[in-house]
Amino acid sequence: MRKAGNRMRIAGQLIDAETGAHLWADRFEGALADMFDLQDHVASGVVGAIIPRLQDEEIKRARRKPTESLNAYDYYLRGLVKVRRWTKDANSEALQLFCKAIEFDPRLASAYGMAAWCYTQRKARGWMTEHVQERAEAIRLARKAVYLGADDPVALCMGGYALAFVAHEFDDAAAFMDRGLVVNPNLAQAWTLSGWLRVWRGEPELTLEHVAHAMRLSPFDNSSYGMQGALAYAHFLEGRYDVASSCADASMRDNPTFLLSICLSAASNALAGRLEPAQRSIARALECVPGLRVSNLNDLAPFRRAEDFATYAKGLRKAGLPE
Repeated sequence: MRKAGNRMRIAGQLIDAETGAHLWADRFEGALADMFDLQDHVASGVVGAIIPRLQDEEIKRARRKPTESLNAYDYYLRGLVKVRRWTKDANSEALQLFCKAIEFDPRLASAYGMAAWCYTQRKARGWMTEHVQERAEAIRLARKAVYLGADDPVALCMGGYALAFVAHEFDDAAAFMDRGLVVNPNLAQAWTLSGWLRVWRGEPELTLEHVAHAMRLSPFDNSSYGMQGALAYAHFLEGRYDVASSCADASMRDNPTFLLSICLSAASNALAGRLEPAQRSIARALECVPGLRVSNLNDLAPFRRAEDFATYAKGLRKAGLPE
């Protein structure tokens, strides 16, 4: 802590006591009169850094336990391992594990939320096979999550986002997700999903604000591709196609199969007049989902505002997406 005149600077580091590994560092500056706000910022930064580390250690502990001794929370943690692997098979395994957790504890709200999230991923990546049934199950799980999880930020945010992305219940989703952020304002993933919700609602400035907050809380997040993807869409909605394509490319470097970013790269490059990279992105998108068409594009990108969807579809048509 250092002081100069009426200004104060607080610098902090978070070190793993067992290994000496550097986990987090940041500094905070402000007027002495704002000292309590500075203390709050420091606390928020530390908590945001600690939470994912603790969860990772819990996951490692669960993986070491024999299958026969797993309880509901252990199944839930194993599901979290699978859901981070970005593949269709891993997603299916994660869904089974979350459902198993629900069997052990039918009131485990976060498991309902994560199961709904699995269906959301299936929809976003073109993995659904029984669309009507899977959509209905996603909505059922999401509603159960937000009903049981009034004080559970994971249940509120995952369930809320599923209601937006699958059921297009954007206003209810915003209410649930905002409540989740009040319960735990240090959950980086919740801020990222809130940013995506604002994309679909047509609120790009809020997207930029929420994703920037997520990045401050978790600068080395293993879901950074989602953060960059949301930024790409926000800039796209504002007509900043160069910045949008740059963010989409950053997202694709972290996750080459993330369909939303692949399509955004195609649309933004096409509307900026760069047809060659736009066409390459369309080819990659069709490798991921051969059945992707302009006619079913709303399954991928549920924009509430008709003008946002029209601009998106225009860019993808120009890039070569079949009707």
